Amino acid sequence: MSLSWKTLVYHGARLILGAIFVYAGWIKAADVAAFAGNIANYQILPYSWNFLVAATLPYIEVLAGVLLIVNQRVRPAALVIGGLNLVFILALISVMARGLDIDCGCFRPDAETKTTAAEALVRDLGIMVLVVLTWWLRGAGRRTN
Repeated sequence: MSLSWKTLVYHGARLILGAIFVYAGWIKAADVAAFAGNIANYQILPYSWNFLVAATLPYIEVLAGVLLIVNQRVRPAALVIGGLNLVFILALISVMARGLDIDCGCFRPDAETKTTAAEALVRDLGIMVLVVLTWWLRGAGRRTN
């Protein structure tokens, strides 16, 4: 049995994407207050929503990441991650357009070294490529009878 390149790319993209979001969600859930502060730095949401988003978003990321890792409900999980990632991209573009100098807070909410909005945007565009690959290649190598 030989695996096609599409199958290999699909599983690789799915597993990397799942691991990224399990890790990112886990880190954010470990320090909700720091993550809420990072969300507030974006100056997009009303102040009262920052903690609500910080308290729920990490668990959505972890759940979607786990679903990708275990290869279950892949398309819905990829859709959720793609939607979240699109929101992150738009928020980063907004930060750059307004000239705010903030840390994105995506992977290390309390880090001493900052990840600039431009660096985070490039990373998120790469993540979006993984989302698209996972979505399009779902089912690659399966026989259709």
